[in-house]
Amino acid sequence: MTANVSIDGGPTTFVLIPGAGADPRVFDATIAALRELGHEGVAPPLPLDDPDATPSDHAAAVIAALPEPPPAPLVVVGQSLGAYAATIAAARLHPARLILLAPMIPAPGESAGDWWRGTDHEAAIGPLIQRHGTPSEWGEEPMAEVFYHDVDEATLAANAEYEGVPAPGLFAEPLPLDVWPDVPTTVLAGRDDRLFPLAFQQRVARERLGLDEIAEIDGGHLPMLARPRELAERLVDLA
Repeated sequence: MTANVSIDGGPTTFVLIPGAGADPRVFDATIAALRELGHEGVAPPLPLDDPDATPSDHAAAVIAALPEPPPAPLVVVGQSLGAYAATIAAARLHPARLILLAPMIPAPGESAGDWWRGTDHEAAIGPLIQRHGTPSEWGEEPMAEVFYHDVDEATLAANAEYEGVPAPGLFAEPLPLDVWPDVPTTVLAGRDDRLFPLAFQQRVARERLGLDEIAEIDGGHLPMLARPRELAERLVDLA
């Protein structure tokens, strides 16, 4: 498959769902790059102001923003915590592919609040925890070290208004699926992701999805900010 031809020879529509309470507009540069490559990207508004909103509510907002019938071929992309909403949306939309980007890979019936213990995440970032405490305790310095180490200052400033804090409801709802969606699924992980290290993602993808290999991209946890063009190219390659 070439960089600008989808699985059927026409343009692919990528639905992009961010994590950590971020405004979907963090994907603006990636959407622009997708369009330059001959494809479409959409990042539907999410109910970020509702503290009780669940991953199911976010998935419903994504689906409601799409035309009926949805464009085809369709690829759903969920980044970090957005993997929960993306998985639910994929189960309902049956897209050509589900791509989990730097994800919290969920398990059926597991909430995002339980995910950390369920994946033994603490062991994967032991040195960080020794220096800075648990992620819930991180202040400005560890946040910069873990999340923004490969994002330039101008990009950070331009996207500062899109930062957010995930609502409690996003962590409370168990993934409302009995089995993983019958959708081809790819995990795309950053080689230098300090929050979810590559070896950790490889293990969780193998244990939860039965994947012997995962796809990789240079950089850390926020490729849509650090390298949006490269991210767009990788998404198209994986579609």
